[in-house]
Amino acid sequence: MAPYLQTIRSFADVPVTDAGVDTLIFLEASQGVLGLFDLLGSTAFAAVQSDLKGNIIKVRARYDATPAQSATLEELVKNEQGEKKRTATEGLMWLLRGLAFTCTALLNAQANKTEELSVAFTKGYERTLKQFHSFIVKGIFSVAMKACPYRKDFYAKLASDPAGGPAVSESILNEELDKWLAALDLIVKRMEAFYEKHGYNKGF
Repeated sequence: MAPYLQTIRSFADVPVTDAGVDTLIFLEASQGVLGLFDLLGSTAFAAVQSDLKGNIIKVRARYDATPAQSATLEELVKNEQGEKKRTATEGLMWLLRGLAFTCTALLNAQANKTEELSVAFTKGYERTLKQFHSFIVKGIFSVAMKACPYRKDFYAKLASDPAGGPAVSESILNEELDKWLAALDLIVKRMEAFYEKHGYNKGF
């Protein structure tokens, strides 16, 4: 084993070409976000995890059904356009929103070293998912934000090796996390612009 960020596919490894964002490697990197919520250690985030997982499955199912037309996220969405039910297009849209929430929250935490995670995640939620949620769902997220662990405990878990090996230094952890977040942020913004430009986010 190794510290968490060294055990998962980084978003920095996801190929992004003129054709778009590599579907399979993006989904593999997205799986790593699920484990990140395990490290946050609160059952209050179960709904977020479940939502992310369900949407990863929807996009993967489309890829498995039409791999030749789904090599990139953009191609996958374009090729589902004419169909009555655009399950993967909707799933990817919500997956991107969940990733935007996670990314924005952790970017806040990285930019404000004295800020507790509950504050960073609340700000992240207000800037991303909140506008799409009903009153009830907002309440669920409010509980989750309050249940965030202390910042120092979460970062200690990120740095530690579950197998008992040496933890990474704070500087290496920050470098890896910044790289991971920067790449995720670019992919999310690219795909949000793609959805907006072509109206793929309409009708859901």
